[in-house]
Amino acid sequence: MELSNILLVMASLLSGATSIKKRQAYFSGTGELPCHFTNSQNLSLDELVLFWQNQHNMVLYELFRGRENPQNVHFTYKGRTSLDRDNWTLRLHNIQIKDKGLYQCFVHHKGPKGLIPIYQMSIDLSVLANFSQPEIMPISNRTENSDSVNLTCSSSQGYPAPKKMSFVLKTKNSTTEYDVFMNIFQNNITELYSVSISLSFPVSPETNVSIFCVLQPQSTQTQLLSQPFNIDPKIPKPPQPDPGHGLLITALPALLLIFCGMMLCIKKKKKKQPGPSHECEAIKVESEENEQSKGRVENRVPERSDEAQCVNNTSKTASERKSQLY
Repeated sequence: MELSNILLVMASLLSGATSIKKRQAYFSGTGELPCHFTNSQNLSLDELVLFWQNQHNMVLYELFRGRENPQNVHFTYKGRTSLDRDNWTLRLHNIQIKDKGLYQCFVHHKGPKGLIPIYQMSIDLSVLANFSQPEIMPISNRTENSDSVNLTCSSSQGYPAPKKMSFVLKTKNSTTEYDVFMNIFQNNITELYSVSISLSFPVSPETNVSIFCVLQPQSTQTQLLSQPFNIDPKIPKPPQPDPGHGLLITALPALLLIFCGMMLCIKKKKKKQPGPSHECEAIKVESEENEQSKGRVENRVPERSDEAQCVNNTSKTASERKSQLY
């Protein structure tokens, strides 16, 4: 009976050791580390010791005779695990990139003679992180005289590094893919990747163009496509007017205003100045008035001399009367 139990334990250990179960988990998510122990001998939990450890022999979780034993757990995993006792699966929470790798679960029977290993299983855990949607940005604005456009495309927070990143240019009649050198940057703390590409495109000014950025991650992840970067055809410019003609049109209202002002001034001056006939009449009237004044002067001269004579005669008569009295 003891020999059969030993053979059963050895068979379980060999089967668990040779088969490696692959599991995937996402960054910041939860990873499952199963332990397919069947307990064919119907051993109670008080007789069992289970624990999981990583490839560096750091213990993630230990169940000692039906009770959790945190004393042997490495500080890296404390507070990050939970055990589903229905299917003997350990869940590792808040997955980080550094959590990827090989894990093992061990089951021991706690008997009178100490711990006897009865089951072992290996799990290979891979960690993924989805890249952000690629985003296209112009490096510089397209000039009017240029038939090319400079673009860059970037995506971040992904793991592992993608296979390739490319531009796809689509017109009405064609589709062209441009494989471009991919710049890869890795964060030293999170170990997540950021990638970017840049390219200068020749663009026909008469054609509608749509440019996409395509990110091809590893085979286990979905291809990512950016929003289209659309380039409309250039609108032909209307013919440029003659600069001299434009200047004349601009100055015409001012010239008309000046001309009208001059005409108004000339008209007012004509109203104020007398005509030739009126001027002649004025000269004639003035000459007649001069002649009349001259005549008046001549007539007055004799009148003044008579008065003077009358005065002399009067003075003489008075003197004579005076002499007779004496």
